[in-house]
Amino acid sequence: MPEHLTTAGGTAAPAGRDAVLRAAGLPAVDLDAIVGEQHDPLVFATVSGAHLYGFPSRDSDVDLRGAHLLPVADLVGLREPEETRTRMGDRGGVEMDLVSHDLRKFARLLLRPNGYVLEQLLSPLVVHTTPVHEELVALAPELLTAHHAHHYRGFAGTQWRLFEKTGELKPLLYTLRVLLTGIHLMDGGRLEPHLPTLLGELAAPAYVPELIAAKEAAEHGPAGAVVDPARLRTDIAALHARLDAAQAATALPDAPGARDALHDLVVRARLGGAGRG
Repeated sequence: MPEHLTTAGGTAAPAGRDAVLRAAGLPAVDLDAIVGEQHDPLVFATVSGAHLYGFPSRDSDVDLRGAHLLPVADLVGLREPEETRTRMGDRGGVEMDLVSHDLRKFARLLLRPNGYVLEQLLSPLVVHTTPVHEELVALAPELLTAHHAHHYRGFAGTQWRLFEKTGELKPLLYTLRVLLTGIHLMDGGRLEPHLPTLLGELAAPAYVPELIAAKEAAEHGPAGAVVDPARLRTDIAALHARLDAAQAATALPDAPGARDALHDLVVRARLGGAGRG
């Protein structure tokens, strides 16, 4: 479980939580108010995006991600349930959004080779937590598979194509980050989305810290002033080759475990048998 205290209401205790969020570059906005505005109880809410990845800009949006719990009536009636919700708005001049999935959908996503939802679940930037969140975090190691390399490979390809169109720092850093995260996961069986941490644990191109510093100053700034495009193409191809080799040699299993445990947790949470905070 991320190292945050919890209050009776399930929100990470403000003193410790706020210190962690400020250290990650989060602006001083009232995140608790966003949690309190949700129609159905949140299982958890964490910060994702550039703040989690370690390269926020001065004007970066705040990306909140999580899971909510629909009432039983919403699932057994004739209306289509609102399994995914997106709430966007401006708080104190800061653009932010909260995207959450119903717990059942979130659990199904966890059983796919989807590194994105695992990163959200395991994010140390916790805005709201509950005992159900703690149980999900405890199950996460059993959900990691060799096939998560496909997620990171595909995500890198998408971001690289965007970089080739725009030349901007943001998609380039996303490309580098996801490739290094995938390599790290295949090599060591541990999910690490924070790019500065990855730079301390893996061999990486020497210019990456310069890219991070440049993006801090300008969210949509160009990368060309930092590194030559020809060198970039060579380095990205080399990282793809490392990811392929790491996947071939990984000790991670082919399929996730914990399916029965996830099913049990969703049922208990829905019927009120698991603490929801």
